[in-house]
Amino acid sequence: MFHELKALLKLAWPLLIAQVTQTLMGVADTIMAGRFSYTDMAAVAIGHSITFPLLIFIQGITLALSPIISRYQGAGETKPVANALHQSIWLALLMSMFVLLLVPFLPFVFSLLDMEADVKQICVEYASFVLLAAPGFAVYQSLRNCCEGLSATRPTMIIMLIGLMINIPANYILINGLWGLPQLGGAGCGLATMIVFYLMALMTYFYATRAQVMRPYKLFIKVHKPNLTHIKQQFKMGIPISLTLVFEVTLFALAALLLAPLGAKVVAAHQIALNFSSLMFMLPMSLGIATAIRVGYQIGNKQNEKAKMAVNCALLVSMAIACTTATLTVLANYQIAGLYTDNTEVISMAASLLFFAALFQFSDGIQVVSANSLRGYKDTKAMFIISFVCYWLIGLPVGVSLSLTDLFVPAMGAKGFWIGFITALSCAAVLMFWRLRIIQQRIRLNLLDAS
Repeated sequence: MFHELKALLKLAWPLLIAQVTQTLMGVADTIMAGRFSYTDMAAVAIGHSITFPLLIFIQGITLALSPIISRYQGAGETKPVANALHQSIWLALLMSMFVLLLVPFLPFVFSLLDMEADVKQICVEYASFVLLAAPGFAVYQSLRNCCEGLSATRPTMIIMLIGLMINIPANYILINGLWGLPQLGGAGCGLATMIVFYLMALMTYFYATRAQVMRPYKLFIKVHKPNLTHIKQQFKMGIPISLTLVFEVTLFALAALLLAPLGAKVVAAHQIALNFSSLMFMLPMSLGIATAIRVGYQIGNKQNEKAKMAVNCALLVSMAIACTTATLTVLANYQIAGLYTDNTEVISMAASLLFFAALFQFSDGIQVVSANSLRGYKDTKAMFIISFVCYWLIGLPVGVSLSLTDLFVPAMGAKGFWIGFITALSCAAVLMFWRLRIIQQRIRLNLLDAS
């Protein structure tokens, strides 16, 4: 078990830094827009609520690639890797084209929301820039998942760190309009994000084509044309992963949109709590991604018990992480909120929401490791069903009824949605873990029957 834990953590720590860095880009956007004005921070929060689920949908499609490639690596096969990568790129680019078609409709989308006119204008500009980054994001995610599937996780970490180092000064320049550039405010965060995504795609491509460890796979010696059979296989595996992520993300995103009529301060407080909890979530998330890679590798190597051991190690580490981060969140809630804004009213509201953010880190840790383990086992359809039921049929109705209505208790505002989050994630944790054990039991019984 110690060997498997060591292998898992070796994969996970670069992924952790990469995931935290990716989230820090969003944190930087929120903090820097908030320092410009809380109106701009609210606009970035609402714009992010529209754009993030769309990008997550593309990312989810590409997440099907890493367990496919890790199985090839586990089985000692190198030839199919390049074709699998290219089919993922074709599929992800196709999805990004649909995202681009939404850009002209953004003014109409935001006109449907009840918000101040100045917030609405910033939302449209911010979201337009982010969605224009979709093709670069699609290529980057495919390349990244190929590298991670081959257990090359450090390049992701390094490229993400470079992206963050570019993102922060780009934000500052574009938000404040330095060097003769127009002062874009919160919309400048969107333009900086677009620039960074294309640069990260280019950097990952150079790594995939130049690195010594990648040469045996001949990733771009020739271009594999779109193969409908292979694309269909990846789409069939990727779409449940994608929708699973979208269901979870939209639960949080819809909260920001539905809270918009309560004012920019409420949205800003909600965004602070959500932004920080997203940062904490990257710890178990990176562990989950490493688990999917490790499970795929061991299944390809026909070491099913070692795959189960990797899952158990990941769950134990995830709970230890949750204990640490939850304690930090509760003890430093006001200090955390104060990092984002100077407005005392927003800080007070955000600090109260961070208490709820601490509570759901336990269930979130279990569900993300379980879900990624299922991805490693190529069992993705159940994830989709569980996520839909827990997030949309349970969590969202609970959140809306407690937050915006007097149906059960007097309307609780943002706190009601956070209770809905906890309810949804707790249900998902139980059901994902239950499904995981079923899959492991089936594999064990099949092996016994075969013997």
